[in-house]
Amino acid sequence: MDDFSDLKISRRGLLIAGAVSVSEAALPTVAGAQDAAPAAPNSQPVESRVSIRVNGAVHELNLDIRTTLLDALREHLHLTGTKKGCDHGQCGACTVIADGRRINSCLSLAVMHEGSDVTTIEGLGSPGKLHPMQAAFVKHDGYQCGYCTPGQICSAVAVLQELEQGIPSHVTADLNVRPMFSAEEIRERMSGNICRCGAYSNIVDAITEAGGRPA
Repeated sequence: MDDFSDLKISRRGLLIAGAVSVSEAALPTVAGAQDAAPAAPNSQPVESRVSIRVNGAVHELNLDIRTTLLDALREHLHLTGTKKGCDHGQCGACTVIADGRRINSCLSLAVMHEGSDVTTIEGLGSPGKLHPMQAAFVKHDGYQCGYCTPGQICSAVAVLQELEQGIPSHVTADLNVRPMFSAEEIRERMSGNICRCGAYSNIVDAITEAGGRPA
């Protein structure tokens, strides 16, 4: 029987020996990975023809089916008033009105809106003839940097429509009666539109006046 009593090895030597043995064991795996067949190249994007009415005009677009409504508006129709903020549906900067309802256009695919009627900030008014909501935002300084303002205004227009139609919100006390036109209702309904400048009180005043109530 061999006598190993005089064998001496340092802690450093033991660690090096262990590392070498692990590396040697992994070599066949690495070599096998290198010999594997290369992945197939990505296929061409799938496109679809989409017809959307935007601000009163019908547009026929050939789009990658993954294109969001926001990117279709900005990149294909060059309607850059609608802003890309968080791109996760959390800030509301991309809000537009589609078939009478406000939506986050960054979360909606363009192909889902075949035949839809979409209104962006450009379709609400013009510099020479502002929409009442746009005029109210200007009067009450409902913006500062202005980046979120297009989404704020589109959402605010929809809020007035919701109140006129009697659609309740989470703060509506009685679901059997028409919601009250109040600051509480406005704040709740506008809560999905973030303003980093903090012009919230001015926004409420603007919506209140546009709705025909004294600000």
